Amino acid sequence: MYRFDRADYERRVAWFREARLGMFLHWGLYAIPARGEWVRSNEEMPEEAYLPYFDEFDPVDFDPRRWARMAKAAGMRYMVLTAKHHDGFCLFDSRLTDFKSTNTPCHRDIVAEYVAAAREEGLGVGLYYSLLDWHHPDYPHFGDRHHPLRHDPAAANGGRNFDRYLDYLHGQVRELCTNYGKIDLMWFDFSYDNPDRPMRAETWRGEELVTMVRRLQPDILIDNRLEVSGEGGFGSLWTGEPGPCHGDFVCPEQLIPPEGVRDRAGRDMVWEACVTMNNHWGYCREDSFYKPASMVIRKLVECVSKGGNLLLNVGPDARGNFPPQAEEILRALGAWIAKNGDSVYGCGKAGLPKPEFGRYTRKGDRLFCHIYENSVGPLPLPGLRAEDIAGMRLLATGAEAPIARSWVCSNYPDTVFADLGQDPVLPDPVDTVLEIKLRRNSI
Repeated sequence: MYRFDRADYERRVAWFREARLGMFLHWGLYAIPARGEWVRSNEEMPEEAYLPYFDEFDPVDFDPRRWARMAKAAGMRYMVLTAKHHDGFCLFDSRLTDFKSTNTPCHRDIVAEYVAAAREEGLGVGLYYSLLDWHHPDYPHFGDRHHPLRHDPAAANGGRNFDRYLDYLHGQVRELCTNYGKIDLMWFDFSYDNPDRPMRAETWRGEELVTMVRRLQPDILIDNRLEVSGEGGFGSLWTGEPGPCHGDFVCPEQLIPPEGVRDRAGRDMVWEACVTMNNHWGYCREDSFYKPASMVIRKLVECVSKGGNLLLNVGPDARGNFPPQAEEILRALGAWIAKNGDSVYGCGKAGLPKPEFGRYTRKGDRLFCHIYENSVGPLPLPGLRAEDIAGMRLLATGAEAPIARSWVCSNYPDTVFADLGQDPVLPDPVDTVLEIKLRRNSI
């Protein structure tokens, strides 16, 4: 009988709550057609049309150390790489399949090199593993909700042995948890409703799978997608009665929860919003709809202000390079983090109303005002009183920002104002951070 240990859980997730920012990496054969990671499913592409990409896979520019250095310079504290995506292609040297990077012209165990590079930079190591597999012969084909051959009667499922596929799935996860040293995070993707068979935790022999993973990697974090994948709630941890397959964190996709995520009892849950830079996870040549760096910075702050993390995705191209637009965003993010990281790492909800000028984040007695809009005159600080404040500084420079004592504030005795100086324009138009030291037991 599984028993949830709250103290052990809080110990395991502590680093994740501190980190607040990670890099997602979607990479595989689909980088060659360059139409996104779902290209096989979206185009209902048969296997024989996809296999030539396997024979071409030779990312001559692949340098995992450069990837890890860029992640660290951008302020990421952990990385998550797609060890196997839905197409079934493995970026690791699995003994259970020939459909792997070591059998391509690349001849490299991508996961092994990635793990070593991430560790070298002091980053947490995460691996993504798809529960789906469009390559394996025993995975449901015809009538499946997502399989490329779902509409092809010739791909009928007679003779397919799903238990044999599950043995394969469990065996590969065992390899990932055994052959690559300490793994900090396992990102399973994804459970879903299927016409003939609901793909949920019990379908994947989830309890057996999670028990094995936690035995091999006692400190590992696991996402909640064995139980749910954005449909049907947040899983058993949300109910307050965690089952064996509960996720350690909730992972909303392409959306930041309106008020963060709380369980049924109103307790804040651990969560991470996974978000693309453009509109695809895998490399897509035609997708130029990149979020500007200013938006990425503010969305990171939004996640933190609601008690969550941001897992920001990069889809390297077929040669192993980050798209130039992605590199530009990462550089700008890193430059902002270098000056303002204290307002992100280890921070969370402030317990105050959202201010009109931007957002609050908080770490203990340090309150951070993320200012997006210029004020006319002194800046009002909603939710605070003068007696709550021990001091204020601009985080990027350490310059003092005193409480405003101007006569223009005198008609608002219940509001405290910050004096940001004579220049009406904010020092950082994206996000100027004001650090407020709070007096003990004030708010």
